[in-house]
Amino acid sequence: MEAAPPRPPLLKASGIYRRFGAIQALRDVDFELRAGEVMALLGENGAGKSTLVKILAGLVEPDAGTIAIDGEERDLTTPARSLAAGIAVVQQELSLVPSLTAAENVFLGGRRFTGPWTRRRLVRSARPFLELVGLTELDPASLVEFLSVAERQLVEIARLNARDARILILDEPTAALSDVEIARVKQVVRSLATRGHAVVYVTHRLGEVFEIADRVTVFRNGISHPPARVSDLTMDALIERILGRPLEAMFPARAGELGEPVLVLDEVETEGIAVPISFAVRAGEILGLGGQVGSGAGRLLRSVAGGQPTTAGTVRIAGTVLRSHSRRRAIRAGIAYCSDDRKRDGLFPVRTVTENLSSPALRRVTPGGIVSRRRENVLARELAGFFQIDARRLGHQASTLSGGNQQKVALGKWLGIAPRVLLVEEPTRGVDVGARAEIYAHLRRLAAEGLAVIFASSDLPEVLGLSDTIATFYRGRLVRIAPASEWTHTHVLRDVMHET
Repeated sequence: MEAAPPRPPLLKASGIYRRFGAIQALRDVDFELRAGEVMALLGENGAGKSTLVKILAGLVEPDAGTIAIDGEERDLTTPARSLAAGIAVVQQELSLVPSLTAAENVFLGGRRFTGPWTRRRLVRSARPFLELVGLTELDPASLVEFLSVAERQLVEIARLNARDARILILDEPTAALSDVEIARVKQVVRSLATRGHAVVYVTHRLGEVFEIADRVTVFRNGISHPPARVSDLTMDALIERILGRPLEAMFPARAGELGEPVLVLDEVETEGIAVPISFAVRAGEILGLGGQVGSGAGRLLRSVAGGQPTTAGTVRIAGTVLRSHSRRRAIRAGIAYCSDDRKRDGLFPVRTVTENLSSPALRRVTPGGIVSRRRENVLARELAGFFQIDARRLGHQASTLSGGNQQKVALGKWLGIAPRVLLVEEPTRGVDVGARAEIYAHLRRLAAEGLAVIFASSDLPEVLGLSDTIATFYRGRLVRIAPASEWTHTHVLRDVMHET
């Protein structure tokens, strides 16, 4: 029996060009999408993915090229025209209105109702769309502000279905989710493809590509590469496609001999921790805290950093007990902390990269209480050099950098206080594979120079690959702590999911 011919593309973009000033964001890009498939769209930050998504969404007009849907050329130069063509986008930053209900958000900006409008009718009409994305137990009258991040993500997808979109573009839909929540979103995405929707899935989590996508299109330096079937690729081959070069090892070699304990926790208790926590971290050691979102690992780091009070126990730095623990005292003791949300409290987005890099070390750049621009620039260049941040970007606003470079600034700024301990939540959230490897190398280099590094992550391969010692957390409890050599992926997964 002859194989059935491949389905014609539902969407086909041909010869797309787009320039922003001196930057050629896209050059001669071709992209196609078939009904019923999940197409992974991959590439490093700045590779051109976001520009293509904005063009398809009607937010940016191409300089040249055509876009056809069902073989008919379409004008997608406004969001309304894109939506009318059956294209809908879930951006990484969700666009729901927290003060409205799930039902109201489902229909916000979408289909029109005829006849009398009532809250009961709206709730009844929204329920099928919520059930379609697995929210069968959710009351459509619930306010969005009280929903979990995963539930909000699914409400956003339900809104796309309410708009009768045939082409769904999901931009980093699982970036802020735990593994359990990720599994839920992936199930919904596959279900949508089975129903005939075409899904563009933008992600930096490469493991998801092999679990959810049918094909993959890689962008590199504004150029698209022909799509490939996921079943024909290995992880190494996929990484090489993205980087344009082989990546010998994502993670640097582990530490050899370690130093004396730098940070010691003794029966520490804080909000979100159910059982007192005790452990020690030595100079040159990287301790990875593995757990789902809400496991307590992040709360513990914030407590050690003085971001939330410890209610019992002691924290020692190089043998000295930290008393009256606060963020200021922690910084003075040499504890640096990088949060999991760089846009919220990791950076000053509208300030320059130089100002961000110097911000924790103002004493070094403010003789007599006045900022010395010369000292500030010298310090910023020094820190930028360590983290390989382009010195030409030091005068730019931090918000203009790629996700990977923003994360390097959020980490690099703490070197100005000469820390003894570096605490990091989700060190590579929203960061592409190339920048991930750089950040891992920087963290290992800092540890090699004598820092004690502790990071909390819901990315289990990251915990397994980067750590010298691994501690698993589940619902505010430290489940187990042991050298990384004693762990496997199955062991870590069992602990963080609390499977026996």
